[in-house]
Amino acid sequence: MELAEEEFKRLGYRAVDLAAAYLSGLPDRAVFQRMTEEQRQALMQMPMPSAPMAGDEILQCIAERILPFPMGNGHPRFFGWVNSPPAAMAVITEMLATAMNPSCAGGDHADVYLEHCVVRWLMEMLSFPTEGSAGHLVSGGSAASLTALAAARTMAHRRLGIDVRREGVAGKLRLYASTQTHSCVQKAVELLGMGSDSIRWIATDGDFRISVDELRLALREDRRDGWRPFCIVANAGSVHTGAVDPLDALASLAEQEGLWLHVDGAYGAAGILDPATRPLFAGIERADSIALDPHKWLSTPIECGCVLVRDGALLRSTFALVPAYLQTEAGKGAGNLPWFSEFSVQQTRAFRSLKLWVTLAHAGRANLERQISRQIALARYLENRIETIPGLELLSRGKLSIVCFRLAPAILAGEEEALRALNKRVMERVQEQGEAFLTGALLDGRFALRACILHYGTQKKDIDAMLASVLACGEECLRGEQPAKHAGRA
Repeated sequence: MELAEEEFKRLGYRAVDLAAAYLSGLPDRAVFQRMTEEQRQALMQMPMPSAPMAGDEILQCIAERILPFPMGNGHPRFFGWVNSPPAAMAVITEMLATAMNPSCAGGDHADVYLEHCVVRWLMEMLSFPTEGSAGHLVSGGSAASLTALAAARTMAHRRLGIDVRREGVAGKLRLYASTQTHSCVQKAVELLGMGSDSIRWIATDGDFRISVDELRLALREDRRDGWRPFCIVANAGSVHTGAVDPLDALASLAEQEGLWLHVDGAYGAAGILDPATRPLFAGIERADSIALDPHKWLSTPIECGCVLVRDGALLRSTFALVPAYLQTEAGKGAGNLPWFSEFSVQQTRAFRSLKLWVTLAHAGRANLERQISRQIALARYLENRIETIPGLELLSRGKLSIVCFRLAPAILAGEEEALRALNKRVMERVQEQGEAFLTGALLDGRFALRACILHYGTQKKDIDAMLASVLACGEECLRGEQPAKHAGRA
């Protein structure tokens, strides 16, 4: 388990060389390549060594069996899901976080105060109140929304005179979310014991934003039918199209109706850094809770999500349970600030704050603003290209960095099932061909090719290459040909 200092240095330098070669070589290789069954089994079926493996042997195994088969999100032509490349400086400093290896549940050590610092930075980025509120880093947006909705559930039950932690869930609580809302919200509602039937899905407008009028109507109907509305979930950049709901109007409605407003900004909240799109986020600072993922648009290495809650005392009362062996007194021994574990379901917590601090500090706000503005501009460039190419159809006109479109050749006009099948095959073929990578979305029943631009190295030539791959794969599919292979693939 231990390494002599010189051996630690030697192996560390070799690992840095491997990482540097991997990162620098990404643009020249296929974005993605499927593993053979033999390669998959070689990893899954490795026996645990009975004798120690040498450090050089371990690094060689990584170099040969793992590094050649990435997810693909480090490549500038990876446009799938919402997965960014890691900030290079944070890659370097992650070794220091693991060298310290603290549990960030709480206590009087540096990682605790660094987490308070970066959480405050995120609050300030969103103009969210820092006094009286609370926030902490979590694994990602799913954990952030689960944490926030647990606090909302506590508030709802208090108003009913129920101690939900002691008595359990009661009452016909109702949560409202648009049809574009991330699936983690439904999962959170189910895990919190309220049942998916307690969600009322609200229709969206032509820009895939929640309809405030439909929401008002739903509130009236549900109260009449015995439901107890308690929460509105708003999108600040949906994962489907990047749509930003009318946050200010929703904040006013929530205030009028006595509802909790939770904003899912896991992907899109960082769009507030672009001066051109900042007005879209007006009202986000009025939310009761916000979920955001620095490991998405801010390129902090995974896992690094964040939950912010306006009523910090409420969040603490939702989760705090401190056994005797963990009780400390402020200013004595290891005691100082309240422990993060009192605001969270996690007791053992990773040292996430260092990679976030490094990412934000190394970039600086001005550079982050330029980066996000450029990526949003690239999305508009992609939309413009789509509208000039015969046989392509733009399916959503977003404001952030997601673009949804499809192949719509004239010979399939009006044939929705055939168009769906064609575009699904094209998506899969583009992924396997390796020149670019995009994923799919379902918009109003239509299968869309979905491109999310998050890589700090993406340029217009990468957008053009992705479109060329889509068109080439589309022609192959229509002719029934076998897919071509990326020149860089083995």
